[in-house]
Amino acid sequence: MGSLPGILFLIAGLLLSVGIHELGHLIPAKKFGVKVSQYFIGFGPTLWSTTRGGTEYGLKAIPLGGYVQMAGMLAPAKEGVRTHKNGQLTMAEEARRASAEDLKPGEEHQAFWRLRAREKLVVMFGGPLTNLVLAAIFIGVVISGVGLPSLTNQVGAITPCVGQVEECDAEHPPSPAAQSDLQLGDTIVAWGNTPTSNWPELSEAIAAGGTGPITVRVEREGEQTDVVIHPTPMERPVIEDGQIVLDDAGEPVMREVPYAGISPTSERERQPITAVPGYTWDFTLTTGKVLINLPVHLWNTAADLVTGAERDATGVVGIVGIADIAGNITSTQNDNYGAWDRIADLSLLLAGLNMSLFMFNMIPLLPLDGGHILGATIEGTRRTIAKAQGKPVPGPFDTARLLPLSYLVFAGLIMMTVLLVVADIVNPVV
Repeated sequence: MGSLPGILFLIAGLLLSVGIHELGHLIPAKKFGVKVSQYFIGFGPTLWSTTRGGTEYGLKAIPLGGYVQMAGMLAPAKEGVRTHKNGQLTMAEEARRASAEDLKPGEEHQAFWRLRAREKLVVMFGGPLTNLVLAAIFIGVVISGVGLPSLTNQVGAITPCVGQVEECDAEHPPSPAAQSDLQLGDTIVAWGNTPTSNWPELSEAIAAGGTGPITVRVEREGEQTDVVIHPTPMERPVIEDGQIVLDDAGEPVMREVPYAGISPTSERERQPITAVPGYTWDFTLTTGKVLINLPVHLWNTAADLVTGAERDATGVVGIVGIADIAGNITSTQNDNYGAWDRIADLSLLLAGLNMSLFMFNMIPLLPLDGGHILGATIEGTRRTIAKAQGKPVPGPFDTARLLPLSYLVFAGLIMMTVLLVVADIVNPVV
């Protein structure tokens, strides 16, 4: 199939996600009477645009984001014009004036800062919320539409030799399954006296069955027959909660278990739509943990880039790395990896992208949406307290004073983007 379809799918999904995110800001802003002068997907030179209802809609050349330009985002200073000692306008005052440039005489009431606090919350939270909803939709497509991979009790592979070697010898004899009459495609319906309907049940039955000869009931071509298998003891790492248990020296804890030498097939099993919220919540928690550890991941990525060390496969990747993953999904040549598997993995990739956009934008720092949400929350809280105490209602929260911090955050975002792009190209995750 090639990698190009996967990359194009990712770009289309990214543009869709960004476009809907910005609509999440634009629609409520217009509903509340805010003047919205521009709605663009992408950055850089304009490829196409049209003006409708006082708003210019368009596409730009670099498809790495988008924006909605709302007039009057910053409230005027309470004490009037602020200047430095030399008479020059302060950074905050320059930003306030630039924010009001789209407002013509008589349009002052259309400024964003004039909205009530709860309306500001709706406008600013609308964008991230759409990404959360999109993530849930993509997750629903996978778990309720395509289905999640589930290991079955059907024999998908028979290991030829004990120890995973290509040629058997005295130290690595033929595996118990290879020495038996078991065949690929057999469905194991009972291991000894234990009925089995899936791989977890079969795996537990093998572990509990011991290493003596055991009669295995299999279904083959619609008929049931018995096969005798003699499992052999083998040392395997102890696994708890999906993790290998380590001893005090950091070595895996081993135990002797019965070994048969079979591997299961996998089929997709659909989950009810009611399971989507739970999976979405787990997805949110996982993304949140990555976000909390983002500074550590970025430091490790930079260190690996400088030292030439192999990059951590569990670390973060940038847009180039995500495009590479999408390309690999569609270019992988594997008879057991079909179209539905590719659709599911691409959908999960877009779910992760949207969840990351949601979580990242909720960080309470300007210029991110979370910074404006924090400002509206503070404003609303102050007004509620003032009313309860019978005091004059305070004015809007002055977000312009946070601009120095905003510029630092913006510079940090640029540095992070450049670092990840360079790392994805020079030292990609293998």
